[in-house]
Amino acid sequence: MAKIDLKREWKELYNPSARAVSVVNVPALNYLMVDGHGDPNVAQEYKDGVQALYALAYTLTFKVKNESGVNYAVMPLEGLWWVEDMSKFTIEDKAAWDWTMMILQPEPVTVKMVQQTMGEVAKKKELAALPRVRFEKLVEGSTAQLLHIGPYAAEGPTIEKIHAHILEAGHTLSGKHHEIYLGDPRKTAPAKLKTIIRQPFLQ
Repeated sequence: MAKIDLKREWKELYNPSARAVSVVNVPALNYLMVDGHGDPNVAQEYKDGVQALYALAYTLTFKVKNESGVNYAVMPLEGLWWVEDMSKFTIEDKAAWDWTMMILQPEPVTVKMVQQTMGEVAKKKELAALPRVRFEKLVEGSTAQLLHIGPYAAEGPTIEKIHAHILEAGHTLSGKHHEIYLGDPRKTAPAKLKTIIRQPFLQ
């Protein structure tokens, strides 16, 4: 049976330094996505969205394995976060955030397969956000990233370091604030959580 290890295949994207900002060119990648608004700590819309994403992502792994003989692990949850005026984006006002939560998908996953699997999941579970999940390609291009270790609420200095690196190089911030959650907050102490912070930019 063939095995796909996306973390190894995209090592430069999923294993950045925690000390120095790195610049990477992120290619077009396919994701399961769901949009929403509000503080992820309290918004039901967020909980529903993440639940639907995981249910679909795990069911897809079994479908790909059975139909293509390809085995792979579900990738970490990722999030794009923004407000209408990104100059006012702050971790202190999470209620104002818009977001897209995502899970990266390997090449064997197709639009048709996602549509079929959504129908199968819908028959087994009542998931409020499942109809809002979509399969879409994301193109970020040039990005700066850094690994943040610690609570989500303490990401401020890491974000500032990334932005400063971009601006000092003469570039312009673009796109949306991107986070990749390598740790499970339900099982990991806040001080040990690992989050990749990524910010696209224009040269």
